Amino acid sequence: MLLSMTALPRARSKPPRPSSRQLANALAQMGRAFYARGWSLGTSGNFSAVLQHEPVRLLITASGLDKAALNAQHFLEIDGECNVLRGSRKPSAEALLHLTVARVHGAGAILHTHSVWSTLLSDLHAAEGGLAISGYEMLKGLEGVKTHEHREWLPIVENSQDIPALAAGIEAALLNHRESHGFLLRGHGLYTWGDDVAQAGRHVEILEFLLEVLGRRESKVS
Repeated sequence: MLLSMTALPRARSKPPRPSSRQLANALAQMGRAFYARGWSLGTSGNFSAVLQHEPVRLLITASGLDKAALNAQHFLEIDGECNVLRGSRKPSAEALLHLTVARVHGAGAILHTHSVWSTLLSDLHAAEGGLAISGYEMLKGLEGVKTHEHREWLPIVENSQDIPALAAGIEAALLNHRESHGFLLRGHGLYTWGDDVAQAGRHVEILEFLLEVLGRRESKVS
């Protein structure tokens, strides 16, 4: 017996992609929240969202902005060569690092914070080449992680003012540790990403929490 047309399931339509303005507002709100939590004080940190991958078009914070007052007007659109396509300000000096993460991981958003704990731990564990985190329930907040027994490895990359060389070092670390959800720049801070702004923001919250836990634990041991 044939089913009637009314009995057939309807195809689900994909939600519309957020506009550049909507993404800028979401990133600005997130940046102000990170400032309030001490993760991106002063002009530190930078945040981006991928508008399209082929050819790449990235929405990113302009350089030198106080994150306490970040708003949608403070974002630029750039291409894969860091050329400004829309906006009148200068892009973040680390725009090439965001482009590297977007290309290697196909990320939809990339967030960079400068917390106390990420700065300290990235320096203390630099000789080990990275930082391992396991045994904590909060790890399950990372995309794809199902158990607290998961071992998260955060590579630590030596910081440099030579941005193309730094981007090459980051690309090597990302390719060598494809399962990692973030990396640390030595004495600098955390980079993480996600399929979209919300997922990337969740990864910041999870990793910053875990870094503080490790930092407090190590300070007690010492």
